[in-house]
Amino acid sequence: MNVHRLRLHIPYAQKLTLLASVPLIVAVAAIAVVVAAQSRALAEREITTLETQLIEAKKVELRNYVTQARNGFYFIYGNAAPDDLEAQKQVEQILSAMIYGEEGQFFVYSYDGTAIVSPRETARIGGDFSGESDITGTPVVDRLIEIARDGAGYHTYMWPKPSTGEIAQKIVYVTSFPSWQWAVGTGVFIDDILASVATSRAEVEARVERTFLYIGAITFIALLVVFATGMGLNLRERRLADAKLKKLTQRVFDAQEEERGRVARELHDGISQILVGVRYALDNARRRLDRGDGSAHAPLAKGIETLGEAISEVRRISRDLRPGVLDDLGLGPALRMLSEEFGTRTGIIVEFSTVVFRNRLDNNAKIALYRIAQEALTNIERHANATHVTIDLRGHKRGATLRITDNGRGFSVNARTPGLGLRNMQERMDQLGGSLTLRTSPSNGVEIEAIAPLTHMLPPAPATPDAEKQSQKRQTGKTPA
Repeated sequence: MNVHRLRLHIPYAQKLTLLASVPLIVAVAAIAVVVAAQSRALAEREITTLETQLIEAKKVELRNYVTQARNGFYFIYGNAAPDDLEAQKQVEQILSAMIYGEEGQFFVYSYDGTAIVSPRETARIGGDFSGESDITGTPVVDRLIEIARDGAGYHTYMWPKPSTGEIAQKIVYVTSFPSWQWAVGTGVFIDDILASVATSRAEVEARVERTFLYIGAITFIALLVVFATGMGLNLRERRLADAKLKKLTQRVFDAQEEERGRVARELHDGISQILVGVRYALDNARRRLDRGDGSAHAPLAKGIETLGEAISEVRRISRDLRPGVLDDLGLGPALRMLSEEFGTRTGIIVEFSTVVFRNRLDNNAKIALYRIAQEALTNIERHANATHVTIDLRGHKRGATLRITDNGRGFSVNARTPGLGLRNMQERMDQLGGSLTLRTSPSNGVEIEAIAPLTHMLPPAPATPDAEKQSQKRQTGKTPA
């Protein structure tokens, strides 16, 4: 069974945009959550404080009602005996007449739970309500009597509103007429307060939602700005990359054309001239043989000698294009051969030295350093007018370093635009992630230092007995790198 997986490839610029957007979204979300939490907490504290203040004001108002009512008939109660039924009747009438608002009334319960006064709920008068509870199970009458026996106090419970019959929360203040064993009090429904508090909470939630909408809008605008900026940068970087790519492509074409021109010149000026000489010698020998001249061996020998020179020249050109010793023996022997051939051809003294590191450079690093040495020697031959060149190759903790120094006339780096050869050197080291340093002065010549990083060093191969013997033999001499 063949399973095909669809992979989503996100362009690099979009990854950068996402990388910039995700922290922004996370930060804004965190800010929104914190702001909402703090807003809710602050509003809840304010609402709770307001609710407490309103309820306390209601309690104070209830206590004042009861105090005023008691003061209004205290002259009757204060002068009456505990069993004065006439005085009790007068007080009952006074309290029954004291109704206020749509729901307000005074009530009286005897200590045995009997309702004595209840002007808005007259059906309760004379009934025994001991043990009565509200819909939540909160004791009502027994608790009122208990508070009255203790002196005075408040009680909160759920109770039907006389005007509508709806259940609402009620706060009651009750006091005691101890000689008559009465619990006297009045109450007020606080559903209006709770409704006001609920409205305030709804307004808070609405404000929080608006805050979220504002933050979301700001975030959306910020994301649009980030996206637009990212797209702009992406387009700009793409244009720059395209321009660099075109320039680099042109450099590649220029390098190819320069290399083709060099090979063509080598073939025309070297191989072609030598082969012409071979053809002339062979033609001369043929004519002599046609005449029966016994001296034809001299031009044949000359032609064979010249043909050998042609073969040597072809090998030299081949080595310049791709030296086989670089793959077979490593960078050290290839550079040694390059320096020897350069010295033989130009007459310039070349000193080559290296330190053993077991041919541990990878292929890319070997080719890059070899081409840099090749280019450097070509520049020395063409421009430096030097008589002595030093080439040093060694491995170290940072990787491998190739240093080429000459005693030529040098040049000023600031006064000269780097040529194609120097640009090629720099680009080769950039590809490796290494560095190229050029030190030059008119009096001391030029020093080129190329460092290949440690990442291009191969791990050491396991040592064998033969390899250990060869290593011991090379300890005293100069060996390939």
